[in-house]
Amino acid sequence: MILKSQVEWALHCCAILAGLPEGRYLSTKALAELHGLPKEYLSKALQSLSQASLVDTTLGPSGGYRLARSPSEINFLDIVEAVEGKARSFTCTNIRENNPCRPAGYCDSKPCAVARVMWEADEAWRNTLRAVRLSDLVGTLSEEVPADIWQGTFQWVLQRAG
Repeated sequence: MILKSQVEWALHCCAILAGLPEGRYLSTKALAELHGLPKEYLSKALQSLSQASLVDTTLGPSGGYRLARSPSEINFLDIVEAVEGKARSFTCTNIRENNPCRPAGYCDSKPCAVARVMWEADEAWRNTLRAVRLSDLVGTLSEEVPADIWQGTFQWVLQRAG
């Protein structure tokens, strides 16, 4: 399975937005600069998050984006589905019906074994993403990112937040 690069961008942006103080917003320009991304393309990912009600937006010189809910209320699956949609990653086209050895009019009573395995794997993947909240990510990052980089990033963001 290959996800759009916008999924990675959205996850990283949400991690940054999780650290914004109440009432502050961060512009698309600042998020693009921080991550070294083209602003125009990042804007599409942020719009997807907005349409899914994961971020709030405001216009004006101090406008931009902020999380619409607490980081503990947003999980990775919310973000992935905002960008990719909620459709299953595997679509069964039932090619087993093309088998020339099957009797005419034969009807299967359940989905094929291949589809069942793939759907089970898809659900396991979704459950894993559903179990990780933005607040968990922030906790992990605060432990893994060197303190000077962590603090420097936070200060950089605060200087640009409206």
